[in-house]
Amino acid sequence: MKKFTGICLITPHVPRLSAFYRDLLEVDMQGDENHAELFTQGAGLSIFAETGMEQLAPNSMQGAGHGSFTIEFQVEDVDSEYAHLLKMGVPIVNPPTTYPWGRRAVWFRDPDGNIVNFYQVVI
Repeated sequence: MKKFTGICLITPHVPRLSAFYRDLLEVDMQGDENHAELFTQGAGLSIFAETGMEQLAPNSMQGAGHGSFTIEFQVEDVDSEYAHLLKMGVPIVNPPTTYPWGRRAVWFRDPDGNIVNFYQVVI
């Protein structure tokens, strides 16, 4: 069995994206303009510079997609999170909606255009 431990977002703007997630998730963060680690409950979230990827593996970013996935975070109250997102001016993709599979979710975009899903279980 393989254990999923986290995700690393590759971006041209590490400080902007890491500050967004730090404020959004209200978590501690360590890093600099090239790499940041956010200390979330569950899997890890790191942010790394496109230029750093190219230095480690030349041409690795050629053909790499952006925003073709959804990052999910379970929250206690989607509606209160939605109110917070509106205050932050975050672009909303889909307002709070309850789905037949037992989730209530709000979808929005981070500064790089990635879709983020805040959901709560409502079974």
